[in-house]
Amino acid sequence: MANTLVCRVELNKENGITIKVENQASQITQTVVMDGTSITITCKGQQNTSTITQKEDSITITCKDFKVEAETITCKSTKDTSHKSDQKIDIESTQDMTIKSSAKMTAEATSDAKVSGQNVTVSAVSKAEITGMTTSMSGTTKAEVSGAQLALSATSQAEMSGAIVKVSSSGMMNVEGQLTTIKGSMLNLQGSLVKVG
Repeated sequence: MANTLVCRVELNKENGITIKVENQASQITQTVVMDGTSITITCKGQQNTSTITQKEDSITITCKDFKVEAETITCKSTKDTSHKSDQKIDIESTQDMTIKSSAKMTAEATSDAKVSGQNVTVSAVSKAEITGMTTSMSGTTKAEVSGAQLALSATSQAEMSGAIVKVSSSGMMNVEGQLTTIKGSMLNLQGSLVKVG
């Protein structure tokens, strides 16, 4: 036996127009209300209800599951845009992705934050800083730190170690301290002019 729907159309000069379709077998009621101020479309089932409310300056969609599928999607606002989730947010692209701001950009995480890629470049026009309670820089093949001027300093203790350590200067080199120790099982001092003392 085919499902029978109950359809009603109500016209009222004060309340506007109400269109209602009842599916008694599935216990689903669909309602469209146009009251002269807003248009409200409601679909109410046994467990869930979805609503679309359109006013002169806004459209509000309330539902359990909201999906948009299209070949091209463009979203633009002349003022603020906000996206918020009480759970997880995933943004994924199978091709290039660009995030750009003409003003200030802030990325923050209360837990771990991770940036990874085949090649990662971080650049600044003026100043770049990396700070942390513990900061590590490592390379499985090679690690480089370079600049027109390079300063390595520590308020407590500084160490440099390796299987082979080479310190060289194309100009003048100074190694100095209130107490300086140069130690090795074999010590070799070379130069056209070597002055000790």
